[in-house]
Amino acid sequence: MPDPPRVAIIGVGLIGGSIGLALRQRGLAQEVVGVGRRMASLEKARELGAIDRGTTNLVEGVADADWVIIATPVDSIVDTVTAVASAAPRATITDAGSTKAQICREIKQLPPSEPGRPAPGTHFIGSHPLAGGHRTGPEHARADLLVDRLVLVTPEDNTPPGLVERTKEFWEALGAEVVLLSPEEHDRALAATSHLPHLIAAALASATPEEWLQLTGAGWGDTTRIAAGSPQLWTQIFTQNRAAVLDALRRFEHRLAQFDAALSGGDVPALTLELQEAKRIRDAVGD
Repeated sequence: MPDPPRVAIIGVGLIGGSIGLALRQRGLAQEVVGVGRRMASLEKARELGAIDRGTTNLVEGVADADWVIIATPVDSIVDTVTAVASAAPRATITDAGSTKAQICREIKQLPPSEPGRPAPGTHFIGSHPLAGGHRTGPEHARADLLVDRLVLVTPEDNTPPGLVERTKEFWEALGAEVVLLSPEEHDRALAATSHLPHLIAAALASATPEEWLQLTGAGWGDTTRIAAGSPQLWTQIFTQNRAAVLDALRRFEHRLAQFDAALSGGDVPALTLELQEAKRIRDAVGD
């Protein structure tokens, strides 16, 4: 980024707080303002060094901002972009949401807030940091959360090249590696690599008889860890990316049927082949 910008972060939880910490510790912002619903949480973020100051007033928080990062649940991103574009018409706006196609489509259709002003989508580009965890809140934020992690940026055909480059530089300055995908490509990929795993973890956790929970080991814990995430947040994600998640679920069901057939038929070679294929794919990712 050229001159240190003024940055407003709407939603100073794990992701928003980590972005704020990284900006402040790296000296990449003149000021980082946190915008949220509760002053107690914002004050905690300030004490932890994630923001310079906090406010529950969005208009006040984004005033004079050069960048606005929206790190809220996905079902509030479109309305937040609308409000930010009206209050800070020159700011570059991006988000950290786990879904993109519906959000970008709705933002593209938003009209100008006033005659003569640009439409809200003019200065918006979607982003999705592939970082975080099931623990939320600024107390879990880390300045190095994005270091060597992927951030997916989702330009569209009409997105100005300068906006793409600025956004890429923003995330790279925080230590991340940026990959460009269309919003639709993003949602298809994340359905397979993020959303379906969460659904499967949730199904496995809920299918475990409670009287046997004391017998669970590291394998069960590792596999179901992400099921501890917010049910409200994940309901929104599954709903917004419903078609792609269903496609991924059908592929999983097909593979599960292969295991079922091998076990039901006592076909040891087929079972071994299924396990070998799973190991090959998992080993390709590394630790």
